[in-house]
Amino acid sequence: MSGDGHGRASAGAGAAGRRHELAARAAAETALEAAVAAGAEAADAWAERRRSRRVVVWREAVEELGEAVSCGVGVRAFVDGRWGFAYASGFASDELAEAARAAVALARIADRETGAGLPDHCGQAGVPDLADERLLAATSDHCVELARACERAARAQRAVTDVEQVVYQDAWLEVALANSASFAGAFTASSAWMYCTAFAGEVGERMSGFGLDIARAPHGLDPERTGREAGERAALLAGATKPPSRRCAVVFDAFAAAALVAAVGEMLSAEQVERGRSPFADKLGAEVASSSLTIADDATLPDGPASAPFDGEGSPTGRTELIAGGRLLTFVHDVRTARRAGTNTTANALRSSYRTPPVVGVSNLVVAGEQVPFAQLLATLGDGFYITDLSGLHSGVNPVSGTFSVGASGVVVRGGELAEPAREMTVAGSLTDLLRNVQALGDDRRWVPLAGSVSTPSLLVDGITVSGR
Repeated sequence: MSGDGHGRASAGAGAAGRRHELAARAAAETALEAAVAAGAEAADAWAERRRSRRVVVWREAVEELGEAVSCGVGVRAFVDGRWGFAYASGFASDELAEAARAAVALARIADRETGAGLPDHCGQAGVPDLADERLLAATSDHCVELARACERAARAQRAVTDVEQVVYQDAWLEVALANSASFAGAFTASSAWMYCTAFAGEVGERMSGFGLDIARAPHGLDPERTGREAGERAALLAGATKPPSRRCAVVFDAFAAAALVAAVGEMLSAEQVERGRSPFADKLGAEVASSSLTIADDATLPDGPASAPFDGEGSPTGRTELIAGGRLLTFVHDVRTARRAGTNTTANALRSSYRTPPVVGVSNLVVAGEQVPFAQLLATLGDGFYITDLSGLHSGVNPVSGTFSVGASGVVVRGGELAEPAREMTVAGSLTDLLRNVQALGDDRRWVPLAGSVSTPSLLVDGITVSGR
């Protein structure tokens, strides 16, 4: 993240955060005790309190300004190889007890699930600087001004004719997990982000550009840089036309590369593999990528948006290399999928909120390898395309085969230099071939919040089919 420091807020704000964290811990323990008393053979309780704020600005006027506080506890109860889940919104003892009884009742009538249960080993990793207490002290006026500054920076760029809107959001999250295996843990995390979409060109021919910044607190955001990024990306595409079709090498910029890598991450879920929804299902140990490429899941990175000391089941987080030296080393697992596969959990049980039980997913997905300056990346490409935008990826990827066909915009690259802008293209291939055909990585790494979060630089990939006219 781009924050320039953490934990420098007033002691009062810090005390408030700690008080709420203690409240979450007490709620989790209360719900756990109620589940055991109701007959659970094992149980866990995930308590959280979330404070969030959202600001939307257009033409420097505030279109939306809101704050919300929510809290609750999700209870999992295990009975005779079955499990049930229920949640309570709030920390009131009677509601926690009711949710615990409901979880136990559901467990008694559910089907047995092989592998279901608590982790064999619980614990917490050391992950510093997850919360920047300056977020608690930031006023809404300050956040509105950040959004306005972002919009001004976007509109100041050449060729920008309008800005769709600027959105600022932040969240302060206190989490506690307690289970009947004697684990009790808690952590606090903060996040702030802003994004902007700018347009270049007139109506009917307008091209859009996107800017994004993420930090632990609003003080770590750079609104001018975010607005400038959106404006520059829109201006880069102004006057774009439909190019001829060809098969060639392509540089996917960090945003486009992150979207593709996120799709790969979903296919590396052991649960997706079990369901037959992954082209990597029978590829463990096989060569699936360029030997220069490493993809790892790492929830312990201080700047990772999805970092946490433990996962949604209480397993200590860590770094797991999924693909290294071009070979597929493992899938991401929670306790259930790991037991069924005869391996260990990779601490990838994720909870999107207290309202849902944990599911298998990636946390911070990191693409690594030797990086070269962006100009060198284009020079190595020679003739091809620089892709800056992909659309329709969610529906354009076949999760079984890994093939994809999605809309794209970008710039023609000729002789290693950016040439004319291009639009209304379709890029197609397979994600497995894409990983094998990565030729080089740029030096413009960034975080993109997709499927957890993805950190990747631009990727030079050979053998992409680009369909235009």
